[in-house]
Amino acid sequence: MDHFLAPLNLTFSGPSTFILMGIPGLEHAHVWISIPFSVFYIIGLLGNFTVLFVVSKEQTLHKPMYLLLCMLAVTDIGTSTSIVPKALSIFWFKLKGIAVDGCLTQMFFLHSASVMHSAVLVIMAFDRYVAICNPLNYGTILSNARIAKLGLVGLIRAVLFILPMPLLLSRQTFCTNCIIHHSFCDHMAVIKMSNGDTTVNRMYGLVIAIVVNGLDLILIAFSYGLILRAVLSLSSKTAHQKALNTCTAHLCVILTSYTPSLFSSLTHRFGQGIAPHVHIILANLCFLLPPMLNPIIYGVKTKELRDKVRKYMCRR
Repeated sequence: MDHFLAPLNLTFSGPSTFILMGIPGLEHAHVWISIPFSVFYIIGLLGNFTVLFVVSKEQTLHKPMYLLLCMLAVTDIGTSTSIVPKALSIFWFKLKGIAVDGCLTQMFFLHSASVMHSAVLVIMAFDRYVAICNPLNYGTILSNARIAKLGLVGLIRAVLFILPMPLLLSRQTFCTNCIIHHSFCDHMAVIKMSNGDTTVNRMYGLVIAIVVNGLDLILIAFSYGLILRAVLSLSSKTAHQKALNTCTAHLCVILTSYTPSLFSSLTHRFGQGIAPHVHIILANLCFLLPPMLNPIIYGVKTKELRDKVRKYMCRR
């Protein structure tokens, strides 16, 4: 991972290593903070790998909806794994140093997985729209092959959008004593270490955040607007409930995915009186809570998946 950017022959002016401070102001509590971090990470890994294992083993689950669940699980594993191992090495062993190319690589994988995660949620919203509004043609419109192609488009979008971030930063000059007051290489945290003009970097990060989050949320809202219109046109209350139940898990995942990041973004921009360590903890929770909660939500709300998981657990 640290050598991802090495083939690009990037040159840096300044230090070859950054220092990640973890959670400044709470150094004395790093070991205690590592406990929930570890628990959230392990639960997330177990849940998401369980989804991947069960879906891969069960032929009856080889459907578009479960293929999307696997994509979601992979992005969840990617986001949490991008930050937790390094954070724990800081909390437990005080290994605060990280090579500049390693820092930029971590940034690339973290933000790429986040953008891909958002794309999967959009595809899931489209999947629910087709399932409710055009159920007779569901298999024709959304085949496994088409879902895979949409996932590939989402991956390409993530790479193309995020790759300029580390490339632009690689052209910056950095302070001699580069101490990043964070537990991972967040884009804005690294920008603050630069001595040069970072206007382009800041503007690009802001544009990507608006385009990705804004556009994706608009597409999700539009899909659910069409779904709501279709549901309200049904005469039977039972049909209302059945249709809405198919969306419950996805709506819960949207809330767990976007609410922490939105709250973190608002406190970062408007909560000047909030202590810095609160911002850092919230930023970490944005990448820890969704990977832990998402497989639990789908396990509870999706009977077919729940039954298959129970079958394997009973075998063990």
